[in-house]
Amino acid sequence: MFRQEVVIKRKWLNDQEFLDLLGVTNLIPGPNSTEMVIHIGLRQAGWIGFLLAGTCFIVPAVGIVMVLAWFYVKFGTTPQATSLLAGVKPVVIVVIIQAFWGLGRKAIRGALTALTGLVALLLYFFNIHPILILLICGLMVMVIENARKLRGSQLRAFLFPWIGIGLTSAVAAPFSLGLLFLTFLKIGAVLYGSGYVLFAFLHADFVTRLGWLTEHQLVDAIAVGQVTPGPLFTSATFIGYILAGIPGALLGTLGIFLPSFVFVALSSAFIPRMRSSPWLGSLLDGVNVASLGMMIGVTWQLASTSMINPASWIIATLTGALLLIYNVNTTWLILAGAAAGIIFNLG
Repeated sequence: MFRQEVVIKRKWLNDQEFLDLLGVTNLIPGPNSTEMVIHIGLRQAGWIGFLLAGTCFIVPAVGIVMVLAWFYVKFGTTPQATSLLAGVKPVVIVVIIQAFWGLGRKAIRGALTALTGLVALLLYFFNIHPILILLICGLMVMVIENARKLRGSQLRAFLFPWIGIGLTSAVAAPFSLGLLFLTFLKIGAVLYGSGYVLFAFLHADFVTRLGWLTEHQLVDAIAVGQVTPGPLFTSATFIGYILAGIPGALLGTLGIFLPSFVFVALSSAFIPRMRSSPWLGSLLDGVNVASLGMMIGVTWQLASTSMINPASWIIATLTGALLLIYNVNTTWLILAGAAAGIIFNLG
């Protein structure tokens, strides 16, 4: 859609410039679609375009999600709403599986990256925080791929600062708007890979560490982010609203999207040269495959709470077939799942 609008229709960029920007967004944390828009705005109209493009891309989606969040809070426990969401959840699980299946073919480049993805999966199930998993796996690939360039003493000096990174503790915390904002700010600043990796971060912080959300609420938040237009990160808007109404929705949205503006501003000049560096390039390879491993882990956990009856498995199977054979738009699949949930009273 971006290429059709800015390259073919408006001719703001040529194909090479477009591909260069796409490469930049894959090398920095945050939602790729949002960062692509901000980059285009910056190139086309300077700092005014930088702010205007990002804001105009985010705000409509946030408005739609806030309306849906209001309906969820008000009617989400009614039998009809429960049935609707029960039909949507198997579809969302299959969509995630399709996403990491496609990403895996790009992220796994050999035995080392395959092993790194497995390490990330195991660390996730040992409750190590996703930020540490990304760091450990990124450093692992970077050091191994560049080991020949380091002498033993240099290698020990490089690894020493990271020794002692340990497990995260799962201690429920009292809710506060400040902590909500800072948690989403942290996620927006460190999340690497597809937007679907967001699941792992949300689960680790809001379900496991803080105890503010249930597994079912998390799946519902992701479903809303998936079915609505705009970036998947608007799941933060939904979560903020169900936790603290409009203030929570606005702070959650601001927290998770603010780092994208900062990273685009900082990276617009020099990030394209990162991939050519053997050190930073291999670090990014490790981070990307670690993201994939965490996606698999969190999908397993979400499926265990969503695939709870034969009807759920039937919906999931049909969804997978339609995606694989006909590549049906996921929005229609989610709407169909919602209708099936209501018709067959899955709740």
